[in-house]
Amino acid sequence: MLRGLMRSQTLFEARWILAVALLITADLFFLIPWLALPGLLLVLFVLYFFRDPDRPVPADPNAVVAAADGVVADIAQVDEPEVLKAPTQRVGIFLSVLDVHVNRAPIEGKITYSKFTPGQFLDARNPDATKLNEFRTWAIESPKAKLVVRQITGAIARRIVAWSKVGDTVAKGERFGMIRFGSRTEVYLPLTSTIMVKAGDRVQGGATVIAVLPSN
Repeated sequence: MLRGLMRSQTLFEARWILAVALLITADLFFLIPWLALPGLLLVLFVLYFFRDPDRPVPADPNAVVAAADGVVADIAQVDEPEVLKAPTQRVGIFLSVLDVHVNRAPIEGKITYSKFTPGQFLDARNPDATKLNEFRTWAIESPKAKLVVRQITGAIARRIVAWSKVGDTVAKGERFGMIRFGSRTEVYLPLTSTIMVKAGDRVQGGATVIAVLPSN
């Protein structure tokens, strides 16, 4: 395990996938050694997918960081209907299978809401995915703001993992869960926030500042 790149908590989510991949690789090696190469490549890909690097977290208390790695798919002013029930600025991030899939708290605060909603498994790039796919909604509240983060499954991603729970206090950039394979993560921000990214930008969870909250 490489320090600063892999974490036991994240690798634990890959235990069954790794076990099957290693078993297939071992069987192929004893039958025809060169056939074990595809299995070995699969093992390496699983380890790569479940990597969980440390990230430098911006110290600015007003900075809101990305909740996931990936590409900013869209920025829109929409009503958040589940928790805030008010107009917000939504930053949607698309995660490909090559991105780190650990989700991080965009601000420091207390988790006041967490709920899983079953649904479909459309491609996360489909505009309907944000409404129809399975998702888990989180609310994180601080003295400065109350933000909502939504983890949304994709066509390949079939499992949303929650590491935190309601009542937990999280630091900015702290890991609170992950989504297995390609997916989408959304952050719902107050209208008074200043958005610092644009569609097409690549962001890193816990490190890239996606918005700044007002000082007062």
